[in-house]
Amino acid sequence: MEEKRITENEEKRSLSFVEQFVKEDLEAGKNGGRLQTRFPPEPNGYIHIGHAKAICMDFGVAERFGGVCNLRFDDTNPSKEDTEYVDSILHDIEWLGFKWGNLYYASDYFDKLWDLAVWLIKQGLAYVDEQTSEQIAAQKGTPTQPGVASPFRDRPIEENLRLFEHMNTPEAVEGSMVLRAKLDMANPNMHFRDPVIYRIIQTPHHRTGTKWHCYPMYDFAHGQSDYFEGVTHSICTLEFVPHRPLYDKFVDLLQEKDQQHDYRPRQIEFNRLNLTYTVMSKRKLKALVDEKLVNGWDDPRMPTVCGMRRRGYSAQSIRNFIDSIGYTKFDALNDYALLEAAVRDDLNKKACRVSAVLNPVKLVITNYPEGKSEELTAVNNPEDEADGTHTITFSRELWIERDDFMEVAEKKFQRLAPGKEVRLKNAYIIKCDEEHPCDKDAEGNVTTIYATYDPETRSGLPGADRKIKGKTLHWLSANHCLPAEVRLYDRLFSVENPAADVHDFHELLNPQSLTVLKNCYVEQYLKEKQPGDFLQFQRIGYFTPDLDSTPDHLVFNRTVGLKDTWAKKN
Repeated sequence: MEEKRITENEEKRSLSFVEQFVKEDLEAGKNGGRLQTRFPPEPNGYIHIGHAKAICMDFGVAERFGGVCNLRFDDTNPSKEDTEYVDSILHDIEWLGFKWGNLYYASDYFDKLWDLAVWLIKQGLAYVDEQTSEQIAAQKGTPTQPGVASPFRDRPIEENLRLFEHMNTPEAVEGSMVLRAKLDMANPNMHFRDPVIYRIIQTPHHRTGTKWHCYPMYDFAHGQSDYFEGVTHSICTLEFVPHRPLYDKFVDLLQEKDQQHDYRPRQIEFNRLNLTYTVMSKRKLKALVDEKLVNGWDDPRMPTVCGMRRRGYSAQSIRNFIDSIGYTKFDALNDYALLEAAVRDDLNKKACRVSAVLNPVKLVITNYPEGKSEELTAVNNPEDEADGTHTITFSRELWIERDDFMEVAEKKFQRLAPGKEVRLKNAYIIKCDEEHPCDKDAEGNVTTIYATYDPETRSGLPGADRKIKGKTLHWLSANHCLPAEVRLYDRLFSVENPAADVHDFHELLNPQSLTVLKNCYVEQYLKEKQPGDFLQFQRIGYFTPDLDSTPDHLVFNRTVGLKDTWAKKN
């Protein structure tokens, strides 16, 4: 097979060990020079950034070497699966920027898998066991102590065939019996000790309905599905290393049945993606959703791909992060700050710069004519001239951030204070009144700040070059802006590695993971912005409109701050 031409950026990046294995197999002409991978999610939940790492490998290695990556849903457990999850996985993979060659389901092979199981029984290599799951587990022994054979291990073949047929009837009772492969109860690899390969599940399947009442286990279906499809490289995570001999054994048996020995898939394992301050367990993520500790699978605090998309992460930033941490044979805990840094780096190139005031206080420019307003030019993105400009209205009464004013300023305070000058972004230099800098309410809170402007210093005029010590502040015209709700998201958990903590994970949730600000203001320019649009609220951080946002009630999510403040805060 002709190798795909590698781009300049790809050429600079060294090959991962997985890619190196693939390259060597292709050069050796294995599998007829074919490269075929697959991504096999179970449709029992929404995919998260850990799955995204596998997606980037499975699809990425096929792209890099001119192969094909197929998508196959491992739908072998109907009690946990749903078409909702299927649809979400399809959407998330496409959003990440990948295209599958073919779409398959493990249920496509249920007839073939059943035939293989019957063949195993007839060869004396499988038997029906009527023990409880607890009894079977107890008889398996330990890695240093051989297991004990089931009392049903030597059941007659005809009886096994009859009982196996019964397992696939509506009358079969869940948990009453299983089909086990007859392998080696003394094998030091526990997975070889007569593994269960079929169990009874009386739940209608989302594709096959009530045709089946007996379903194959993952270890039995996975390798065979790879074989049926022609997968050359079955790339998975490290927890499947001890499963690999069983994977190969079942492929051997399938080849023996079909009398085909010219091809076999190769399983390669890499490390999982683990992030600080979050969990990747689907069980725990589902518990967060079911117990309403988060607002659904796409809650922006969740590590799900849909949650990160809703928060405002770009697909490219996720891919860049995964590429930066790489693929190894050793599990590691990756710092969430590295992901956020990748998000900042990508959004800096894409985000439209706008003004928003999250904690407003009124600023009155006393020498600016009442009733007058002017349209000033704001650059959308200084990183990309092609993004153009938009206008922002300036007037006598403005909103600024409350933290940008101090009545009694510290020596190093370079924002607005009595007698001090600052520049207003895209506008003028202003000076805070010394004699009457502000008004206050009965509780002593500042309600209005007073300043004067220098009309010769508007951005673009010669006077704009005048040097001052004060910083540049963002602002909004009080009569030319829109109210908005802003949701500030932070780490979901308050401890670095909640997955390893001995406490109940509920106790580890960060109570400050979501702060909702109701009385914010944004530019009128943002009224038509949509979820997925990348914005930088100047001097604050990166934001995106939320799915809840409407033209009459604007809602924005903080994607990430301009700087990492978590480490300093903690």
